[in-house]
Amino acid sequence: MPVLFFAPFLVPVAIYIMTFFVELDDQIKRLSIQALLFQLVMWALIAVASIMSFIIIGIPFLIGFVIMIFVIPIIAIIKTLQDEPYNYPIVGRWF
Repeated sequence: MPVLFFAPFLVPVAIYIMTFFVELDDQIKRLSIQALLFQLVMWALIAVASIMSFIIIGIPFLIGFVIMIFVIPIIAIIKTLQDEPYNYPIVGRWF
């Protein structure tokens, strides 16, 4: 079960490393970096919202960020399987 907690981090890293050994599309490399950065940013935002929830204002942010961490990767998978270009929110413009 602990592997499931780290899967959102390990899968993009594994795909990114695989792009060096197997010739894959540059978009796959870009999306793997975006997925990893998205997970890191979202966990940082969840941590901040958790701390802020002690003063009540962080509870709506915490709920929103937890929903986003599950929904956005599913949307990305669906868009990618349909061969549509997709950029992750928040980190999509960085790469």
